[in-house]
Amino acid sequence: MTLTQDKNNNNSIGVGLIGTGFMGKCHALAYGSVKAVFGAVPTPRLEVLCDVPSEKASAFADQFGFARSTDTWQDLVVDPAVDIVCITAPNKVHKEMALAALGAGKHVHLEKPMALTIADANELRDAAASAGVKTITGYNYLHNPAITHAHQLIESGAIGRVVHFRGAIDEDYQADPDLAWTWRAMKTEAGLGALGDLGCHLVSIATYLAGPIASLMADMQTIHHTRPVADGGASRAVENEDVASALVTFETGAQGVLTTSRSAWGRKSHIGFEVHGTEGMITFDQERMNELRLYQNRGALAEQGFKTILSGPAHPPYGEFVPAAGHQLGFNDLKVIEVHEFLKAIAEDRLAFPAFADAFHFEDVIHAIAASSRAGTRVSIKG
Repeated sequence: MTLTQDKNNNNSIGVGLIGTGFMGKCHALAYGSVKAVFGAVPTPRLEVLCDVPSEKASAFADQFGFARSTDTWQDLVVDPAVDIVCITAPNKVHKEMALAALGAGKHVHLEKPMALTIADANELRDAAASAGVKTITGYNYLHNPAITHAHQLIESGAIGRVVHFRGAIDEDYQADPDLAWTWRAMKTEAGLGALGDLGCHLVSIATYLAGPIASLMADMQTIHHTRPVADGGASRAVENEDVASALVTFETGAQGVLTTSRSAWGRKSHIGFEVHGTEGMITFDQERMNELRLYQNRGALAEQGFKTILSGPAHPPYGEFVPAAGHQLGFNDLKVIEVHEFLKAIAEDRLAFPAFADAFHFEDVIHAIAASSRAGTRVSIKG
């Protein structure tokens, strides 16, 4: 798919957005501001927004700055003005929408998870490989300049050989037992629970910093087995997990511990990890997302200790947003960086990161965690 010329003779690319919830708005903000932040990217044309009912789609198209709206996603996918299809709809429709977009020759920006099952994710991976278009999956935490810097430190040998990764991702949006039952409790609607919503993000970071995961042994827990129905009817069963933990072995031979909970009181966006090396350690917490802590076993013992690295222009692309350290980036800025990566990949005719092939490994791991928990055995990641 080639870029078109806009009225100012700049390269431009048409965007269609499906969904107007939390992540739909995040996508709209990102595509609407990426040119202002980065400059040298194709200009996104916000062409079509889809949601139901049509009145809602029309209102959000006006709010988000899209030229047109529709209540039929199939029309958006085949619209000739749309080059990129952004899918932020509920999990259960990801596969159908993404396959249709790939079949129509569109680039696809898909929020995680790719699909409800690993078989469906594999189908998407294979379809993307043969479609001749670009794909990216919404693992936006990977684009934090602090995480990128951690990756660079590890690659440079700053902490020696990585021997252990310890990570947790926790939130408390399902901690209250009196919260009403929703579609997130159904395997046919949401797929996995905490693993599909949160754990896959942790896996993406662990893989980015320590390499692919080779095998694991895991367990899962459902804390609240039923939830009240909002209209006052009988309680309904919770079909997926609230908590999951795994002992993992990376392909390098390093080992690790991964744990996730959606019922951890007090946690709002806790993605905490430690990367242990033979010569030091790196630590991070997403709730302090502009800080990275580094320990290096160097120099006089009396002077060794953790140092805090505060994100700033020295950690690209932080400086594209603000020219001064300590002023801080936020969650939505990570999506802008993700969109920039996607637009650059399209313009340069290269793979974006994380493409469907990358995301498949992340999701292969979370489904292996579920399989290991059910079987009570160690599971190998076959890819």
